[in-house]
Amino acid sequence: MDTGLRGRTVLVTGASTGIGAAIARAYSAEGARVALTYRADRDGGQRLARELGAGQDLAMAVRYSLAEPETVESAVAEVTDRWGAVDVLVANAVRWAPRRAPSEHIEDVAAGDWRAFLDDNLAPTLRTVQLAVVGMRERSWGRIVLMSSHVALDGHRGQEFYGAAKSALHGFARSLAWDLGPDGVLVNVVCPGLTTTDRVRDGLPAGIRQREAELTPTGRLSSPEDIAAATLFLGSAANGNTTGQVVTVAGGR
Repeated sequence: MDTGLRGRTVLVTGASTGIGAAIARAYSAEGARVALTYRADRDGGQRLARELGAGQDLAMAVRYSLAEPETVESAVAEVTDRWGAVDVLVANAVRWAPRRAPSEHIEDVAAGDWRAFLDDNLAPTLRTVQLAVVGMRERSWGRIVLMSSHVALDGHRGQEFYGAAKSALHGFARSLAWDLGPDGVLVNVVCPGLTTTDRVRDGLPAGIRQREAELTPTGRLSSPEDIAAATLFLGSAANGNTTGQVVTVAGGR
């Protein structure tokens, strides 16, 4: 399969660990120049950039925080100034919703808290897309992959606002596909199920992980590399005409 990514510029937000890091590695392995973003772990971001070839000008790490709109502008500007237009955008950065206690209900969440949460998860991602598509249109080629969550499809108690933020990406991609399609730009959503990141292994007991795996046809949870593989296809030249779609990677669940 020819991904057509050699020499392309790929921006992966939220890429210093977990799924984002796996995605950055996947694109790098196909010969793309990869700009990966970090929020607080500068050392981790720089370390991954070195692994992916920063010394040969094949990777770079830039700061990007959903809570700081100026870093969205500066991150895209830094990448375009150095390598030209962004060819592929993978919007993976996320602000996790705090889990509510079992005794708490949706009406107990302060309006200021949930509005700030939606603002942080939606506005910066949409603005990043706005900035990235300029160069894509100029080159008449581009790929955008927005990372969602199984919560947007299946629901999860206590994750109503997280589900709302992720579900919004589905509608955004569907409509955006109509705007960008004539210019050779494809936009899709990847919707991971529960994935065996370090965060999940450290935060979710093994028994619960096993129970969740047994609910899938494949009998296992997805790995970050599973998610990266789907993202790589959708963000490459191998994807010739898939756009406006939500692709679930959850072992068939």
